[in-house]
Amino acid sequence: MTETTSPFTTPPDDHECEKASNGYVMSLMAIMAGLPFPVINLIATGIFYFGNLKSTPFVRWHCTQALFSQAAIFGINVTGVWWGLSILFGPNELTNTFIAYFITAILFNIAESVATIFTAVKVRRGIHVELWVFGPLTHLVFSHEK
Repeated sequence: MTETTSPFTTPPDDHECEKASNGYVMSLMAIMAGLPFPVINLIATGIFYFGNLKSTPFVRWHCTQALFSQAAIFGINVTGVWWGLSILFGPNELTNTFIAYFITAILFNIAESVATIFTAVKVRRGIHVELWVFGPLTHLVFSHEK
């Protein structure tokens, strides 16, 4: 995560900061609501993203970054869930590889949750924060938007 100077021409007002921050908070709330189903937080973040497509660039940028981060975590979680179900109900056995993947997935989820909380707090204060992988990806999308 890096705090950068904002690429936006005007500083965001309080309403914009709140909406942009809510894009990150939405994913955390959805995790609590639909914990065993990894798709819930992606759907909630996607709905919030599409609901703010006509919003200001600051809000859209942060909703896009939140959506990208949730899509990555979704991929990690879905793989773990399906692999775990195939061990419980299918022909696969519990292996060290699965245990290592499961521990890694947990660590990624914890890191993503901490990053999401940190980013939501900073963005709510009007500070532009870019996540390491998803910030440049979001810039790439926005460079093609114009």
